[in-house]
Amino acid sequence: MTATVGARRDALIEALTAAGLSPESDPRRIAEYSYDASNYRVAPAAVVFPHTEEEVAAALAACHRFGVPATARGGGTSMAGNAIGSGLVLDLSRHLNRVREVDEAARVVTAEAGVVLTELRAAVHAATDSRLTFAPDPSSQSRACLGGAIGNDACGNHSVRHGRTADHVEALRLVTADGLRLTATRRGIEATDPRDAAATARAEHLTTELRDLATDHLAAIRTELGRIPRQVSGYHLRHLLPEEGFDVARALVGSEGTCAIVTAARMRIVPRAARTGLLVVGYADVVDAARDVTAILPHRPTAVEGVDEVIVATMRSRRGADSVAELPDGRAWLFIELDDDEAATPGTDTASGLEARMAALADQLVRTGHAIRALVVTDPVARADLWRVREDGAGLSSRLTDPVTGRTIESWPGWEDSAVPPERLADYLAEFRELLDQHGLTGVMYGHFGAGCMHIRITFDLRSDAGRAVFRAFCTDAARLAVRHGGSLSGEHGDGRARSELLPVMYSPEMLGAFDRFARLWDPAGLLAPGGLTATRPLDVDLALDGIPDRRPPRDLGLLTSAGGAHPVQACIGVGRCRTSTGGVMCPSFRATGDEKDSTRGRARVLQEVVRGTLPVDDPAVEESLELCLACKACSSDCPTGVDMAAFKSEALHRRYRGRPRPRVHYSLGLLPVWLRATGRIAGPLNAVMSTRLGRAAARVGGVAADRELPRFASAAELRTELARAPDSVWAVRRGAATPASAAATRTSAEVVLFLDSFTRGLRPAVAGAAARVLGGSHTSVACSSGHCCGLTHITTGRLDAARRTLSETVRHLDGIRGPDGEEVPVVVVEPSCAAALRGDLPRLLAETSDAELARRVAARVRSAAEHLGVLAASGRAPAWPGGAPPDRVTVQTHCHEYATFGNRVQRATLTALGVGSVREATGCCGLAGDFGFTAGHEFVADAVAQQTLAPTLRADPEAPVLADGFSCATQVAHLAARDPRVGRRTGRHLFELLDPDPTDPTPRRQP
Repeated sequence: MTATVGARRDALIEALTAAGLSPESDPRRIAEYSYDASNYRVAPAAVVFPHTEEEVAAALAACHRFGVPATARGGGTSMAGNAIGSGLVLDLSRHLNRVREVDEAARVVTAEAGVVLTELRAAVHAATDSRLTFAPDPSSQSRACLGGAIGNDACGNHSVRHGRTADHVEALRLVTADGLRLTATRRGIEATDPRDAAATARAEHLTTELRDLATDHLAAIRTELGRIPRQVSGYHLRHLLPEEGFDVARALVGSEGTCAIVTAARMRIVPRAARTGLLVVGYADVVDAARDVTAILPHRPTAVEGVDEVIVATMRSRRGADSVAELPDGRAWLFIELDDDEAATPGTDTASGLEARMAALADQLVRTGHAIRALVVTDPVARADLWRVREDGAGLSSRLTDPVTGRTIESWPGWEDSAVPPERLADYLAEFRELLDQHGLTGVMYGHFGAGCMHIRITFDLRSDAGRAVFRAFCTDAARLAVRHGGSLSGEHGDGRARSELLPVMYSPEMLGAFDRFARLWDPAGLLAPGGLTATRPLDVDLALDGIPDRRPPRDLGLLTSAGGAHPVQACIGVGRCRTSTGGVMCPSFRATGDEKDSTRGRARVLQEVVRGTLPVDDPAVEESLELCLACKACSSDCPTGVDMAAFKSEALHRRYRGRPRPRVHYSLGLLPVWLRATGRIAGPLNAVMSTRLGRAAARVGGVAADRELPRFASAAELRTELARAPDSVWAVRRGAATPASAAATRTSAEVVLFLDSFTRGLRPAVAGAAARVLGGSHTSVACSSGHCCGLTHITTGRLDAARRTLSETVRHLDGIRGPDGEEVPVVVVEPSCAAALRGDLPRLLAETSDAELARRVAARVRSAAEHLGVLAASGRAPAWPGGAPPDRVTVQTHCHEYATFGNRVQRATLTALGVGSVREATGCCGLAGDFGFTAGHEFVADAVAQQTLAPTLRADPEAPVLADGFSCATQVAHLAARDPRVGRRTGRHLFELLDPDPTDPTPRRQP
């Protein structure tokens, strides 16, 4: 940074601070906002979070005064680089996010630019009793904001029916580059406040100049713009034509923040279909699928979306085989949605008409089209799963699993948004594949087939000079190909840094001049969002992967970095699913605070700077970024790219604290399994002391939060008593010696291994006994292993050397327990977080040791309790319910680690298979998350996370039994029950306890 630029930045920050805007320019915040979902990285000077339109105006006036660029940002999900900039970044999503009014009679909604699209839609549904909806639904809708949809002219899955965002704009509230407040309408532009003389004068000036612009370029605008449904590239000047009514509002849609910053909008809302049907059609490849589009469109579909087999294979590999519903035969699929559209079948009952239309279309595509097979999907859960595959396409396709080899393949955006006329899509894709071959690249194709818009992720090498040269050459050739087929470089993502340089391939010099004139009328100084449509940067500069070391630091265990340069932490590409407020579990801390720093993406961006070398791992920025990460692992499943922030945090802590003093809680709760070896012998006196003021003070010294009590410690006698009541089929294994759990004879082989983890042994002996009795009644020989540990707390606190030693000892022990003929048998782990550690962390941490093969072998045998009981139920060997009948309903809190590692449906599927009538799930983190909720300073987030799903779910049915296999989850249930009478005086019980044929106490005592 030059002295002049630095001085301007400092002056800007001082002015913003004086205006009460609280700019942030610390290294952590800069790292978080240097990226979006594109290939690019541009560090801003500062970031602000405006609360009002007036604050936006004050910020832009200051930028204009000091000549500092400004870029508006919402969810930060731009794939074209439109949400990053070198000057001031204004994040509108944090505070400027209200839905102001829903007018059902006028069919419009007014909302601020930072509102998330799904939240906007939910507000419309709530206000109209679901009669109306907001139509634009890009795949990023669960975190993308209204301002971004307007900036890019986003479309979405249902654009074949509802068009682009521009088709729904009625008016835009704007702030100009110098801080004036204007309103653009369908008929012109005016001052937002009629009393503002400067704004009024600016509106009059713009009106005159924009009319002159349209007149001067009338022929070019009419012939070059608006040729296909998805022509998003460039500026939408056709809306300024006389026949369009001088529609300034819609002319600004798609301007990518280069003309003015949109602070609010008045948008059309449309009738919502009462019923929809989904038809999934299988094809040999995407080209065949594209050839059927013209046959599908006359059936008035609401959506025609496509994916290929690699995306489906990746979803199944990452989230389990049941994460994708059954698909018809094929290697590519179209998802065709029809609705109860009376216009399509006039005079018929809409319900029967919908079924008939779906059947007719399916028959036509198989009989006379290119389809292999068609399948009508009626199950709502299966339909939701299939749509999620499509919505997660950008993330899933960035880290692909080859369906044949299982190998992971990286792919990147850059040419992911081209659009052509639908009737030319098949030929375009066929030639596109030839172009990929010519450049030695592979592309994964998915997208909006019905609108001719393809989202193609490509295996670019953006790390090397040679790879970047191929990137430039390919994108240039691809632009020529799209234009040759009558297409557009961008169909909804915008041009931005990725494609603006290529606009001369698509447009005449006259049109390019008109574009530049339009932008300069609004922003003469060129301060708004430079680098994309204005002050265009070359498409191969500012690349995020350029300049990253391809080495692995000596103390890194391979969780953050890789010797080959494809560092694991770079799996985060910014798609932002961690910023959602509903659905899945990720990211509980972001949902609690709404701050980018507490999202998985924000943390990954900081750690990417560590890998880049711009931040040391022991920098306070890294510590602050990771502080509120619950290490819940939900991101490893919910993130489309498979980011495992818990693993990254573990590695960062390992490198930060190796050989250094640690936080107090690392010694108290972080070494809990070690302390539990001794607490069994002194449990009585210890519990008595811990219940006193002195004991509570000691806990505070150990870093435990003031509102938390340590759990009751179990005595060794309690555990022995529980295991003594196990059937003779259960026998104990302790460090190689086999002895009966009861008085039965010594066994030498097992049908299954019951692994009693440290938490179960030391804190929940009743669960240990229940597990032994349930499994002992279902198997002829159960080896009960109760002397080893999974190393979980070592892993979560970054003691990875200790974790590896612990895991090596455990894996050798477990590998020695086999079936009668030496075969490998299941290892059932009672505590789900420990099961997840042995399934996932074990092979990863021992990958480069002499125990690597043992680790892989043992990890494949590990099952959680729910998974194993589900297997028994599926084979007709389900344990009987005490009393003969299952409960009619159960409330379930699935442990986050089990959710992430064993599948998000494992608990529900098992309970259903066991005959439970109704399962109500608290789909979210409980907030305790091991030692997180116990740690001083985490109280607010832990409580806020508990209120996201667990507490409301408990309150919804205060009488239902609560299933909480995780010790943390059960403890949090008890914590809530003690403080909220609406929750009910209930305890979280383990599934083994619910199935226990001989419970210790029919009414188990409440957790302390």
